[in-house]
Amino acid sequence: MQSKDRAFNMLFITLALVAWLAVAQVVTTTYPRENPTTGLIGAAFIGIAFGLTTTPVFWLVPFARHRRIALLGDWGRAIRRGAWVAAIVALFVTLRIQAVLSLPIAVFVVVLVLLAEITLSMER
Repeated sequence: MQSKDRAFNMLFITLALVAWLAVAQVVTTTYPRENPTTGLIGAAFIGIAFGLTTTPVFWLVPFARHRRIALLGDWGRAIRRGAWVAAIVALFVTLRIQAVLSLPIAVFVVVLVLLAEITLSMER
């Protein structure tokens, strides 16, 4: 692992900790039923926190699988997959706050994202 890879991992972990602190602040000080925008802000913070938390994991798993060799597009894929996680979590939290989240909607969104990621991750 090169020093730039360590720096990126530490950066994402630090940003994830800051995002989780922001989530804790929003969740403990506000109530989403009083102000509708508070729920959306909380959903965005939770999505960002999950995305930043999973991005280093999405980089470290292929790094370990490739016998500790970092390939050229690994960080791009990890950031894209972290963004997918952030979007899905924010969407699910938003739908849950609005009381319209159901199993068919959740399965449809997850399958749609998986198909998009498989399409984008295909090696040519």
